[in-house]
Amino acid sequence: MSQLTLCECFARDGLQHEPAFIPTATKRALVERFAAIGFPRVEATSYSNPKLVPQFADASELLQSLQRKPDTRYKATCANPKAVQRALADLDAGFGVNEISLLVSATESHTQKNLRRTRAGQWANIEAMVRAADGRFRLVGTVSVAFGCPFEGKVDPGAVAADVEKFVKLGVEHVAIGDTTGMATPGKVKELMKRLTATATPIAHFHDSRGTGLVNYVAALEAGVRYFDASFGGVGGHPAKVKYGGGYTGNVCTEDLVGLFESMGFDTGIDLDQLLATAEFCEQTLGRELHGRVTRSGLNPLQRAGT
Repeated sequence: MSQLTLCECFARDGLQHEPAFIPTATKRALVERFAAIGFPRVEATSYSNPKLVPQFADASELLQSLQRKPDTRYKATCANPKAVQRALADLDAGFGVNEISLLVSATESHTQKNLRRTRAGQWANIEAMVRAADGRFRLVGTVSVAFGCPFEGKVDPGAVAADVEKFVKLGVEHVAIGDTTGMATPGKVKELMKRLTATATPIAHFHDSRGTGLVNYVAALEAGVRYFDASFGGVGGHPAKVKYGGGYTGNVCTEDLVGLFESMGFDTGIDLDQLLATAEFCEQTLGRELHGRVTRSGLNPLQRAGT
């Protein structure tokens, strides 16, 4: 079976949407559990400005306490050079992450709303961050609103490809392509991903705002993509104080995506015996029922029977 690489985003992209602060010890338990059940990449935290995203005010404290699993990549999001300097300080102290993500938006309006600067200004930031990182992390680029913008509407696939090429020229070969408010369709996904796989390693990061997340992931898979992001229970999408995209921009549910890929004959590397228990642990963390379908129905019985 073909091997896929999944990144579990609950502890970062998922929790940034939550208005209540999640205790550091709980975040640690989540990140360690995600690694333990087989996720080779785990979003651990974000070096966000605590005044803007207080959920991650404990980024360094979390990383210092974290028990690491060998060969697992732990990722932190960085929005500007100051965030990279924080990541470097933690790395020098012996407990930093080994992967950081660098963010751009495909449109001017989303950039100014989400990052509070122009696209040109953010690309200057990206260049400064790459220089500061000095090869000490694996760098992962992110292009948000790649399939449609809530402010500007259609996004030119050529502009997204140009952003990916900019990342590659800076030495950033892994680039997440974000369907930030769930506007992608399978045909558009396949077309763009086929184009990008020729020059980079694209990572599919899709949202299920309009119920199209899983079919878009299959389209990306058919286009040759082998890296995928998801979040248990479908939580996350944007900071709670940022209102756009109709209010619901949740990620694709990890448990549903793993179940689908495994039933298609692909190896996700995830411990299926622990998958649903971990989904339930995420529900307990937030104190509510989340959106995972297989959390309620169970995994496909034919899949578990190996047929």
